[in-house]
Amino acid sequence: MVDSEVLVFVGNMTLIDKDVFRLWLEGKAVTEASRLTSGKFVNVKLQYIISDIEDNYRNFMAIEKYLRNPLSLSHQVMFQIPHKTQEFLIQEYYSLNSSVAREILGKKLSSRHRKDLDEVSEKTDVTLKSCRRQYDNFKRVFKAVEDMQGSMVKNITDNFLLSKELAKKYAAIVFFANNRFETGKKRLAFVTFDDFVYCADKMMNNWTVGSASSLAKEDLDADFDRNFLQDLRELKILGEKECSEQHKGLVRETLKGKVSDLVLSQVDAEFRVSNNW
Repeated sequence: MVDSEVLVFVGNMTLIDKDVFRLWLEGKAVTEASRLTSGKFVNVKLQYIISDIEDNYRNFMAIEKYLRNPLSLSHQVMFQIPHKTQEFLIQEYYSLNSSVAREILGKKLSSRHRKDLDEVSEKTDVTLKSCRRQYDNFKRVFKAVEDMQGSMVKNITDNFLLSKELAKKYAAIVFFANNRFETGKKRLAFVTFDDFVYCADKMMNNWTVGSASSLAKEDLDADFDRNFLQDLRELKILGEKECSEQHKGLVRETLKGKVSDLVLSQVDAEFRVSNNW
């Protein structure tokens, strides 16, 4: 009988393989993740790599309940994880795919729409598991901050510990879902998720009851200022052809002699585009 020497190391620090964590978030199966990471190891049998991936996946599934409530991650005692690694786990867990977010944007975050994620998965070429994680994250953030007072972006960063850039994306999802924007119309198909994030940020800062220009002076980013909406309704008349032509003539008359012919032609083009909407 040949003696085997086994080296065992015991410690209380949880080691996180960042590459494997990303594969887990992407919804890769253990065998596929093992194949994709095998190049990192030299002269290591595949069965050992699979075993290591399985161990990692078990840890991730156990940590996931704390990631769903990021504030609890630093207070739990089950896993000893360095602060920088905690930040990485949270940012990655709440990371989103722009194509998936664009498909979900504007929809009611309900159980019925969650059942339709297989279509989103097929359309975006993102695994169903990843789509579900992102959808559940959207819904969780929405439920947590939709009625909170104060800046929506700040509320998200404070309660979910996300970076400001990522928090703005989630704020856009909450804002459009709360106000029932119909972002799925064909005429808006060319508008990207990042475009909508930019628009949501501008609207929250200028058109909501929490904006500096609001007469309501309420500390809430999610709802439009009613006075502003009333003013906006009065502008609908400009969409009528006769008024639109009159408006165009007044604008041209005001600009004539002050700008070049090229700029005037561009203004005409903008009016034509707006009339087609």
